[in-house]
Amino acid sequence: MKLHIVARGRIGRGPEADLVARYAKRIVWPFAITELPETGGKVVDLIAPARIVALDETGEQLSSTAFAKLLEGWRDEGIREARFLIGAADGLTEAERNSADRKIAFGASTWPHLMVRALLAEQLYRATTIIAGHPYHRKG
Repeated sequence: MKLHIVARGRIGRGPEADLVARYAKRIVWPFAITELPETGGKVVDLIAPARIVALDETGEQLSSTAFAKLLEGWRDEGIREARFLIGAADGLTEAERNSADRKIAFGASTWPHLMVRALLAEQLYRATTIIAGHPYHRKG
């Protein structure tokens, strides 16, 4: 299953970009990041069947293990792409939120959109290692 981050705005260079790149290199599943302008722009059509996940502060909060189980279930159902939408500084549009099959949040706080990319890339890496039985994720 392809893991695809679609984010509004350019990350440029900096510590957030370094973190995203660090985890992106480690993900062994098919993986892509698409950057869109802050407004407008279009991403290629979904690979069907697919799931769309909106990163939104009103979304469900999942543990890393629950997130891994969600991805594993989709993979086992034959879902070909999981697309994760990250808004620009003003968040997602109503249309983007409405297109989502699922909304998730990284806690109750609102995070800067550049940090959300890094958090999501790490959680995707962590989820794939949990699914593979790798010891990266240890319960404390």
